[in-house]
Amino acid sequence: MRCCVCLFTQSLECSPSKMAAGESNSRSSCLNLSNSGPLGNAPPSNSAHSSPASNGGVVVAAGGMNRGAGNANPRTGPENGGGGAEPAVRSTPSAHNPPRQSVCPSGATSGAASNMTATPSSSSTSSSSSSASSDASAAVASLPSSPASVLVYREPVYNWQATKSTVKERFALAVGSAVFDAMFNGGMATTSTEIELPDVEPAAFLALLKFLYSDEVQIGPETVMTTLYSAKKYAVPALEAHCVEFLKKNLRADNAFMLLTQARLFDEPQLASLCLENIDKNTADALAAEGFTDVDLDTLVAVLERDTLGLREVRLFGAAVRWAEAEAQRQQLQPTPENKRRVLGKALSLIRFPLMTIEEFAAGPAQSGILTDREVVSLFLHFTVNPKPHVEFIDRPRCCLRGKECSITRFSQVESRWGYSGTSDRIRFSVNRRIFVVGFGLYGSIHGPTDYQVNIQIIHTDSNTVLGQNDTGFSCDGTASTFRVMFKEPVEILPSVNYIACATLKGPDSHYGTKGMRKVTHEAPATGTKTCFTFCYAAGNNNGTSVEDGQIPEVIFYT
Repeated sequence: MRCCVCLFTQSLECSPSKMAAGESNSRSSCLNLSNSGPLGNAPPSNSAHSSPASNGGVVVAAGGMNRGAGNANPRTGPENGGGGAEPAVRSTPSAHNPPRQSVCPSGATSGAASNMTATPSSSSTSSSSSSASSDASAAVASLPSSPASVLVYREPVYNWQATKSTVKERFALAVGSAVFDAMFNGGMATTSTEIELPDVEPAAFLALLKFLYSDEVQIGPETVMTTLYSAKKYAVPALEAHCVEFLKKNLRADNAFMLLTQARLFDEPQLASLCLENIDKNTADALAAEGFTDVDLDTLVAVLERDTLGLREVRLFGAAVRWAEAEAQRQQLQPTPENKRRVLGKALSLIRFPLMTIEEFAAGPAQSGILTDREVVSLFLHFTVNPKPHVEFIDRPRCCLRGKECSITRFSQVESRWGYSGTSDRIRFSVNRRIFVVGFGLYGSIHGPTDYQVNIQIIHTDSNTVLGQNDTGFSCDGTASTFRVMFKEPVEILPSVNYIACATLKGPDSHYGTKGMRKVTHEAPATGTKTCFTFCYAAGNNNGTSVEDGQIPEVIFYT
């Protein structure tokens, strides 16, 4: 495939059929603009010709141009070089081009963009020099027939194109790209006959040129990532914005990981944030997508660090193992447990094993061989004994909920003392709307700072099913305040359904609440939405806790 942009004449044409056919013997299709250069320079004195680059990519061919001689002041640009003021741009397929990224309905991807730094080709740029002479004209006459590289220094105004919103404003000044302006008109300009762009996809470069010359936005699922790369490389922020907006509109769970990788690569924080939010809301689908195992380690770590993933920890571990198997293969390693641990690196420490049930841990991670014997023993002790030993893994619950945390208190007054003998404190409750309970506030010791062991549960009354629980501990400071004890994951509470809040404490006598309220209403400050709790006596042994007195004074929830 071949496309060409010539700045020599005033016709505008593009031949997709020739590009599709990949004709090698016909003249390249041209996008012609004007007789003079972008800054009103004289047209070239000789016509421009070039042949396709032997290694593919995009070739910029420029005609010779008369410039005043000056001190050479080369500056590093995208291609570490420059071109004449009136170039022709030819695009040819190349094995060196970055792989295309597709944002297609199936969500399939073809890999991250590679070879992100353009390199000049020795076969595509020729220059010659001659010995210094007092007679400048004689020196010029003695140059070989190939064009000389003559650098002319001038002070450019960097990226003035970004301030111009229309083609009319940009057209006369290097057609919308500060990089092109520097290449063809700035201090690093050269009269070299051709400039090879080996890392730019032909279709993406054509889309860039069409946007620069006509404000036409030509973006599709197969070209959006390479077009975004080209727009960033040649400093065309308006086209960047179009590409990012296209990606936002096509963001789904099955391509969220691929787009997150690209957003991090191209330094697009807003797009990256949207990808992470999508993964939070659709964690299971995102991890099941084909592109998940293709992400880099830093992207995997960025996701596992989040407190807002909506998936059980044992399934996150399974996804991490799948990624490790794929990464080991990429590194040409055998997928042994040792190599999986090696490639996971920091990501392994971000799996919150303490949030699993003992059954989940025993059936999966404990038998995987990825954890050391010491880690396995430590986690089993964490699950089974009190006080719980320190573990090297995070035990902070993940909460996949949005919005502001809320809480209600059902007692009007605090008294002393409330004893414990292994019997659970229980209270029945219902709500008027769907909420998610994330924890309880409990009273602590009347004897000063103390540690308690506690098991908290929410039980569905009719079926006697435990919907959520956590066997943990908390420290109190001896005051009459409540102390937070959280569930491993949010517990969904449906309207007009009876549940039992249960807490079994082991420790010294504590404060307790009195003058309890049967109905407690929480009103959201921003929206005025009301959540009404109704408390009732829980039949059976409940350690004396009731609507009027007892423990479990506070319920922490999200709406």
